[in-house]
Amino acid sequence: MELKFSKKSDRILRTVGLVIALTVIGGASTLYYATLPTTLEPGYQPKQPVPYSHKLHAGNMGMDCTYCHTSVLKAAYAAIPPTQTCMNCHTKVKEKSVVLEPVRASWASGESVPWVKVHRLPDYVYFNHSSHTTAGVSCVSCHGRIDQMVEVKQVQTLAMSWCLECHRNPAPNLRPVQFVTKLDWKPEGDPAVLGREIIAKKGINPPVNCSGCHR
Repeated sequence: MELKFSKKSDRILRTVGLVIALTVIGGASTLYYATLPTTLEPGYQPKQPVPYSHKLHAGNMGMDCTYCHTSVLKAAYAAIPPTQTCMNCHTKVKEKSVVLEPVRASWASGESVPWVKVHRLPDYVYFNHSSHTTAGVSCVSCHGRIDQMVEVKQVQTLAMSWCLECHRNPAPNLRPVQFVTKLDWKPEGDPAVLGREIIAKKGINPPVNCSGCHR
């Protein structure tokens, strides 16, 4: 006997099938992106349009991170510096350098230098720089010794398990806020002891539930 469905049942089955298909495709795409080497594996080091050396600027010259990344202490994003920041110095310093031609072209045209992002998180991950830096998490905890890098590369996995490990035991990664951008700073004693003091003083309690990072 031939089995027949009503039009309503047929619509329901088609809708359910579509939802299942989209869920499978979405899940596969998410898994693929989340496991890309450029997302999880340390060592990612894209070529930049200008060979900017953090070792020279932040290391040798001692420029503070916040001079270029102006919003890192007060906003979710660290902010890529506008060309104006570069030209504050380079209208007088190496003003005819060939390697700085893209910077001068950006200054003349008003279009941003096409910097390539190194530390990339999936769109479904929410990360707020200011909530970390104002708690006492240094740039070095996530980005490594940027002040020693001629070319910036990823040094941590940025995987969820890595984030949760810190959220469950943040004390070793905490320091007084005034030393957050001082990448070579070391505490006199055990960093975890100092971290626990900061936790008690500020009432720090990092979320470990899904909604803390996925919104």
